[in-house]
Amino acid sequence: MSRVVVLGAGVAGHTAAAFARHWLGRGHDVVVVSPRADYNWIPSNIWVGVGLMKPAKVVFPLAPVYARAGIEFVQARAVELHPEGGAAEARPHVVVESTTGGTALRSTVPYDFLINATGPKLNFGATPGLGPGGHSLSVCTPDHAAEAARALAEAVERMRRGERQRFLVGTGHGGCTCQGAAFEYIVNLEFELRARGVRDKADITWLSNEYEMGDFGMGGMHVKRAGYITPSKIFTESLFAERGLRWITRAHVAQVEPGRAHCQMLDGSERTQEFDFAMLLPPFSGVGLKAFDRSGTEITARLFQPNGFMRVDADYDAKPYEQWSARDWPRTYQSPSHPNVFAAGIAFAPPHAISRPRQSPQGVSIAPTPPRTGMPSAMIGKVVARNICGMVRGATGPRHTASMAEMGAACVASAGANPFTGTAAAMTVFPIVPDFERYPEYGRDLDLTFGEIGLAGHWIKIILHHMFLYKARLLPGWRLIPE
Repeated sequence: MSRVVVLGAGVAGHTAAAFARHWLGRGHDVVVVSPRADYNWIPSNIWVGVGLMKPAKVVFPLAPVYARAGIEFVQARAVELHPEGGAAEARPHVVVESTTGGTALRSTVPYDFLINATGPKLNFGATPGLGPGGHSLSVCTPDHAAEAARALAEAVERMRRGERQRFLVGTGHGGCTCQGAAFEYIVNLEFELRARGVRDKADITWLSNEYEMGDFGMGGMHVKRAGYITPSKIFTESLFAERGLRWITRAHVAQVEPGRAHCQMLDGSERTQEFDFAMLLPPFSGVGLKAFDRSGTEITARLFQPNGFMRVDADYDAKPYEQWSARDWPRTYQSPSHPNVFAAGIAFAPPHAISRPRQSPQGVSIAPTPPRTGMPSAMIGKVVARNICGMVRGATGPRHTASMAEMGAACVASAGANPFTGTAAAMTVFPIVPDFERYPEYGRDLDLTFGEIGLAGHWIKIILHHMFLYKARLLPGWRLIPE
């Protein structure tokens, strides 16, 4: 009997655990370790953040779902990896920490195979004053999104009394990812202000570390529309211009004070942007797992990159941007030092950015880091689970791959939620990581890369919300719903 332990119950971890349980059968153990009691369908936090949904609509408790599926659930935070075992526990194991009555309790969870799907730490501390507890808002969690919705409702009331309000939405650090989530929020915010009859009292500004609009951490993209090839820069700028949104790019937020974001620009200049309402996303880092060998010596640097994300089968050698290749990206997500350890979703360390790296004259990096959320996370989690199941049954190593340089992704980005007047941008990209050897001109297959915006996209977004929550609850037929 083998024991598969999954750290994290987000998109990647939940997907991996569900498929591992299904493929392995009840003769083996599948264990999920997560500090959170609930599953959160993160894409719909956007709608919570503008007051269209309550947090209860985007979460559900994990324990009953896992109990029904035959998955052991440990609600705790993983803090240490011991991939070689140790003096007290000979088997490879994870040290976890739970809190009971205000007291932190540590215990061990042994494993034969481990999937690190811990996701990111929301590193608000990278920018002084950023985030909840500071001077800006977030939609990264249901609670953050609910706080943003309350602040938005207060701003709307002020506008109804005749006050003008300044809204600032985007990224709160030069190394942020998830520009797509901020994009969804700003267009939904603008739509809601129109719907509530106060748009004329609002100044709305986009603030981003992107070099130009439409980068989204993927170096931008080109789409075929009506027989024309259109760069995502034009697509995004046109959408913003139609809605009266201003934009500031090439910005690193160095500090957030009450009503002010102090920015360092890529050209070395400084800029202060004033606001009454700011929703700025944080940069990500690893969750801070430490690793130790059998003797208790720390080996964290062997398993993790300096940013805290796990090293996998990628090419991490430093090289100039011009030498970056699609072949640098991982395919199996297996640890090079411990073959029974894998990483999935945001927890794996990318070999490099996708967008061109850039620094200000002061040496501050101002460029998006690679997105690897949603569909790619689920596909990676599924492939990692398949490979582990194969190894449990005697395979000598991983046989299935899920390179982001060999897979496509589809995204439906809400641009206003209403069954009659709402819109959403439906986009596909192939491959996610550009491959200029296969596609020399644009790095991607333009027959498989496109984007459209309209009411149909909004209905698709609503369907996806319900469909993926159904799938995540592991209800009958869940495996038939694609990742």
